[in-house]
Amino acid sequence: MTRPNGHSVSVAGVIIDDQGRALLTQRRDNGHWEAPGGVLELDEDITTGLLREVEEETGLQVEPVALTGVYKNMTQGIVALVFRCKIVGGQLTETNETRAFRWVTTDEVRSMASEAFAVRVLDAMDANHAPAVRQHDGVHLLSA
Repeated sequence: MTRPNGHSVSVAGVIIDDQGRALLTQRRDNGHWEAPGGVLELDEDITTGLLREVEEETGLQVEPVALTGVYKNMTQGIVALVFRCKIVGGQLTETNETRAFRWVTTDEVRSMASEAFAVRVLDAMDANHAPAVRQHDGVHLLSA
């Protein structure tokens, strides 16, 4: 989604389980493995949008624990805010946006997701990591 002279803001929730694994969802539209999330509605606050997007894509209710990174797709003008989350309710359910789920380790994240999306999950999996600020072209990280 390209917006002339503007940006789009998205949110993603990296859900971490008790074993330190992250939940990846496989998108129905392109088959990519990513953390659940999506674009904020214009009148929607960040937390409400995060909770809505995660539940729409997974069936889970979550609680954001920490902001783990801010990422900009320089090609499309999308700024993504990524949060580490914990489950507080619901049940994993396939939706019209997701066709599969997997709880993954850091090594699995690297092999399943493109660099631009894997780094978001890896940053969130590192609880000692200060929030990251990164740029990418939609696939690969770019130097600052």
